[in-house]
Amino acid sequence: MMDEGIERTIQLIPQLPVAQAKLSRMMLMVSGSLNDDLEFELKPYKLNHSEFLTLMFLYSRPDSSSTPGELCEITNQGATNMTRIGNALVKRGLITRGNDKDDRRRVVIRITPAGKHLVLKMILPLLPRMDAMFNGFSDADKRHLDRLLRKLARNVDQAHLDKARSNSQA
Repeated sequence: MMDEGIERTIQLIPQLPVAQAKLSRMMLMVSGSLNDDLEFELKPYKLNHSEFLTLMFLYSRPDSSSTPGELCEITNQGATNMTRIGNALVKRGLITRGNDKDDRRRVVIRITPAGKHLVLKMILPLLPRMDAMFNGFSDADKRHLDRLLRKLARNVDQAHLDKARSNSQA
């Protein structure tokens, strides 16, 4: 159906870049499906995607900590929403928030042992599904997809920067 819809659209907009339109649509479909699956898996833990990303980022850090600014950047959330996420996770005892011992002006957020335990409890059951998603992919296929997606991510980031610059100059 997607291919048919794009073919019909080409009749109306002949300059439509067909390959890019198809690839973009497929990525949106896959992304939406992955997001829906993740939200379904997170529901029993009473977490949303942003809270999960926050915990995962903190879990993956060598010292299990970060700053609100870094968390905003990695989760793609604004400061107000990150404060709400932080408050919810602090309330559940999954993270702590405090001042940096070296710079009292700097806020440091740390994952707690309970937060680490929850991450493991959530992640381990997801591993078979992750493997199934890439069934039939060779190691070379996965490396190639990784390289292409990173290239696309850089282009998307650059497009956002270019748009922000042109908006600030307007």
